Amino acid sequence: MKLGDKIPTLTLKDQDGREVDLRRKAEGNSLVVFFYPKDFTPGCTKEACSFRDSYEEFRDLGAEVIGISSDSEDSHSNFSKRYNLPYPILSDRDKKARNAFNVKPSLLGLLPGRETFIFNDKAELIHKFNSMSAGKHIPEALAVLKRNQ
Repeated sequence: MKLGDKIPTLTLKDQDGREVDLRRKAEGNSLVVFFYPKDFTPGCTKEACSFRDSYEEFRDLGAEVIGISSDSEDSHSNFSKRYNLPYPILSDRDKKARNAFNVKPSLLGLLPGRETFIFNDKAELIHKFNSMSAGKHIPEALAVLKRNQ
């Protein structure tokens, strides 16, 4: 994806088995979509919990947060409950979303990529950020949202 592109038209199931239409989620508010490699791993847990801890700040900036990995809905349900995640986590078992967003694997192709995408209230991509360092995604996303208010 490149800046200005519309969010892909995709529907994925969340941790509760509900279908989530990404385009519809982006209508009328900003949307932060973060891709992460795997539930319950140290880096991914840190990232998910950091988004949780800053969730109200995202909401105050008019943004919704969505996490996506290729883990199952059951894994997401357990992960979400264990860490009290207030936002949806979508299951991308067939990598439809990773392909649509063009998220590349990391570490010589050994790990699924960690990338964050920020869309404005018109569902247009205004920023993307790729780093295997889980802690960098939250401040980067908040800074972009603050600049674009």
